[in-house]
Amino acid sequence: MKELSRKVFLTIFGILSFFMLLSLVIINVVYYRREYENVERNLTIMEDRGQRFGLFDLPGAFGFDNGRQGTDWQNNNRPEEDMQNNDRPPRDVENMMIIDYEVYNVDIVDGKVENIFNIGNESSDFDASAVAEDILKKYSNDIIRIENLYIGNYSFNKRDNRIVIINDNRIARELRGMLLISILILIITEAVLFFVSRLIAGWITKPAREAFDRQREFIADASHELKTPLAVIMASADELKAEVDNTDTNTRYIKNIKHESDRMNKLITSLLDLSKLEEGVSKDSYKEENLSKIVEKTCLVFEGVAFEQGIEIDTEVEEKISFKCSKDEMERLVSILIDNAIKHSFEKTTIRARLRKSKGATILEIINSGDPIKEGDEEKIFERFYRADKSRTRSENRYGLGLAIAKRIVINHGGSIKAYSKEGKTTFRAEFK
Repeated sequence: MKELSRKVFLTIFGILSFFMLLSLVIINVVYYRREYENVERNLTIMEDRGQRFGLFDLPGAFGFDNGRQGTDWQNNNRPEEDMQNNDRPPRDVENMMIIDYEVYNVDIVDGKVENIFNIGNESSDFDASAVAEDILKKYSNDIIRIENLYIGNYSFNKRDNRIVIINDNRIARELRGMLLISILILIITEAVLFFVSRLIAGWITKPAREAFDRQREFIADASHELKTPLAVIMASADELKAEVDNTDTNTRYIKNIKHESDRMNKLITSLLDLSKLEEGVSKDSYKEENLSKIVEKTCLVFEGVAFEQGIEIDTEVEEKISFKCSKDEMERLVSILIDNAIKHSFEKTTIRARLRKSKGATILEIINSGDPIKEGDEEKIFERFYRADKSRTRSENRYGLGLAIAKRIVINHGGSIKAYSKEGKTTFRAEFK
């Protein structure tokens, strides 16, 4: 259930975060593109219209006076549609005057900087003359160059006798400011989306969580209710068997009762254990344990069982590996994996139990030679009541709960477990961080 809630939360949070990030990226791209196009347009307009109307020869037109005579606005070279009256420049030139950039128009005479005209507020730290000379040195051909507006210092339009330069510093500050604001908005929004996603995930998974809790409670309650009558049946069967052994009457039926009672008891016990493990445990109850000794001791217990089936158990355990865990649960984990390996090993083969430290992780591996895990069943074998071989019965008191319990133990200890078969060997690998 926790895994379902986590996946729903991550899905919702991921989708909302993606669209929020996408929106901010689009806003910044559009804002950047608008500034870029404005710079490009102004570079072109300033150069073309300045030449067309003699704009930069106007004394005081932009708050400067170059000492030249003003251009006759009524000369025959002006288009008729641009003529307004005798004391006003054309409308498109008027519109160009209302400019939001710091622009420098530089006259070039014989390859040298002759006159510099400024439009807009002049920056004290921007040396237009030095910039123009640098452009002349680097570029011999006519060129329009627009720098990266986030980090660039200037953009320019170079012609044979004129260079139009735009100071990009103010634009860069605005763009970086916009980007910084977007990042701050993203951080704040992500925090809000985190809590919103948790609320939505909780609301979505609430019915499933309630159904799961009811199912778990039912299993626990039913198992407890069955334990008492089952204990009576088993005790009565023992007494009957003792009496029947003396009279040799109906022995087979009594043995059947006893056998089925044992099977039911094992199933109920496993269900109760799994139910308790799925409820989770407080890690405060975990203690530092010598995991090396736990693995060696458990393997030693199973050596007799393995020997009867012609199987050996070989241990490769690093000494003094300590781990904060539940000792009982770790013994149960190793027991389940060793028992499973014995049941699925060929005769006259060896089961290898390995425990080692690797890159800060504690790794437990149980390796056996036997029938391989079918492809696609690597995850399914850890599901409760799952049987890879559907033809097998429960005659060996195996209900498919052992590996489900093993996986839950590993998860409760903050680890992961997987199984795979390769080159005739099957490996169960549990890794704890």
